[in-house]
Amino acid sequence: MKTLDLPLSADIVRSLEVGDPVSLSGVMLTGRDAAHKWMIYRFVAAGPTTSTREEPYQGEVMQHFDLRAVIGKGGMGPKTLDACATVPGVYLHAIGGAATLIAQSVRAVRGVHKLNFGVPEAMWVIEVEGFPAVVTMDSHGNSLHAEIEAESARRLETLLKA
Repeated sequence: MKTLDLPLSADIVRSLEVGDPVSLSGVMLTGRDAAHKWMIYRFVAAGPTTSTREEPYQGEVMQHFDLRAVIGKGGMGPKTLDACATVPGVYLHAIGGAATLIAQSVRAVRGVHKLNFGVPEAMWVIEVEGFPAVVTMDSHGNSLHAEIEAESARRLETLLKA
C-alpha cells in the first residue's frame, strides 16, 4: 500500500503503476454526472471524481484543471487514458458497494458547491485520511480495464469455439 498525501505531484503520479494499491490523505473534491457536464461547458470548477459515464468529458476536464488523479468505481476508456499520459494523471478505482467503509476515511466536510444539483450530485470538498483505492490507469499508458476487457474477449472466443 502506497500512502499518498493530496495534492499529488507530477513525480508521484509518474511513480504509480497499474495495480498499485494506494491510501489517500488530504482534501479532495467530488463531482458526479451533473458536475462533469457543468464543468466541461462552463469551466469554473475543479477536481471531480469519475465513472464510465464521464468518459466523454474526463480527458478534457483533467487537462483543463491539471488533475493528477480521478477516482471512480468503474472502468474508463481511451480519452481518460490519453489524459493520464498528457497531464500526467492516474485513474484510481475505489471499491464499489463499500460506501460505508470508504466514508470512514472522511475526516471533515469542508464545503459543498452546486447543491442545486442535488445532494448526491453536488460537489463536496472533503478531507480524507486513508482513503483506499487502486491505480487502474497510469501515466505510462497502461490500463487494467483494457487488459481485463482483452482477456475477457479471449476467454469468450475460447468458450464460443468449444
